[in-house]
Amino acid sequence: MIEVEPGRFEEMVASGLDGLPEELGRLMSNVAVTVEHRAGPPGLLGLYEGVPLTSRTTGYAAVLPDRITIYRKAICAICQSEQEVADQVRRTVIHEIAHHFGIDDRRLRELGW
Repeated sequence: MIEVEPGRFEEMVASGLDGLPEELGRLMSNVAVTVEHRAGPPGLLGLYEGVPLTSRTTGYAAVLPDRITIYRKAICAICQSEQEVADQVRRTVIHEIAHHFGIDDRRLRELGW
C-alpha cells in the first residue's frame, strides 16, 4: 500500500482524462468525473452512475450529469508505488468511461480490460 496525497491523485485522474483520444472526449456527454478520498464500496476502484450514451433516447433531457467516481484509498491500497497508482488510475478512468459509452464488464474483459 502507498499513500498518494489527494492533490497528486487528482492530477493523476486529470492526466488519465487528458490522455483520452480527443474524438472520444468530444463524444462524452453530460458526465462529471470526481475523486472520492474516503474508502469506497468494498472491491470498487471506480464507479459509473448514470445512463450510458447507448441507452439515451429522445426523452433524455434536463437530467443531472452522469457521475464517474474514482476511489483514491481503494486504488492506493492495491499499489506499491506512485507509478502503479498512476497506471491503475488510468485503467480505472478508461474502464468507467467505457461504461459511459455502454460497454459492460463482460465486453471489457473480452477486450482485455
